[in-house]
Amino acid sequence: MKLNPNSTLSLVATALLALSLTAACGSTGGGGTGGGNGTGGGNGTGGGNGTGGGSATGGGSATGGGSGAAAMPVNLRSAGTYAILAKTGVSTVPASAVTGNVGLSPAAATYLTGFSLIADATTVFSTSPQVTGRLYASDYSSPTPSNLTTAVADMQTAYADAAGRPFDVSELGAGNIGGMTLAPGVYKWGTGLLIPTNVTLNGNASAVWIFQIAQGLTVSNATRVTLTGGAVAKNVFWQVAGSVDLGTTSHLEGVILGQTSITLRTGASINGRLLAQTAVDLDTSTVVQPAP
Repeated sequence: MKLNPNSTLSLVATALLALSLTAACGSTGGGGTGGGNGTGGGNGTGGGNGTGGGSATGGGSATGGGSGAAAMPVNLRSAGTYAILAKTGVSTVPASAVTGNVGLSPAAATYLTGFSLIADATTVFSTSPQVTGRLYASDYSSPTPSNLTTAVADMQTAYADAAGRPFDVSELGAGNIGGMTLAPGVYKWGTGLLIPTNVTLNGNASAVWIFQIAQGLTVSNATRVTLTGGAVAKNVFWQVAGSVDLGTTSHLEGVILGQTSITLRTGASINGRLLAQTAVDLDTSTVVQPAP
């Protein structure tokens, strides 16, 4: 039978078109959405770097996951000019040693107790044998009252900032981090936090730690929190909704942002700041503001 040349060409063209379509379908199936590299695949959103950071462990160490939320320290603004800042009172059982300024507002200077205050001739501040720095209260002469009002507002803003940072690790150690070494990051607990044995914060000079604690913070007697790897106290923030209790001869590093009271028991010390929205109580304690 004789074939029409035009019909033959038409059949060949149809066959080639069919092969092209088949190849295209196969390509789409291999690399489309849901494939090995697609959204939700091995490198997709939610893969291996989610909240919690996958590297917190129960074996004595934890990594904070390195989210951008912790990259910047909490801005203390004018509250950062005080080693101790409180609203209702600051007391000491002598002889404590405070390096840095002490501020109190809205309570008056009569609530700075145990310091043996010596009023400056300007009546803008007082001094004390226990303080390397100045003590300010809301009833001192201008500009002290307005400065303190601003500082207290800045303290509360800093507290809210620290509390609002997205967390990297939650409920580490079920609220007990004794013996752990912690990498930089934001750590969150819906309970109180207990530090019964020594803890190490390991990171470089730009590393930041933020501890968000929904209840109280307790550091047991003779327990120390220390910094290694070049880490600095000014970049460590303890945001505590409940009371803070540093046991006898214990030591803490960092800035405490307390919504209620902060108590340092006999011989306790801190390299940092005590910023309390109620009172601070010292008992032959040592407070040294961190290096700038």
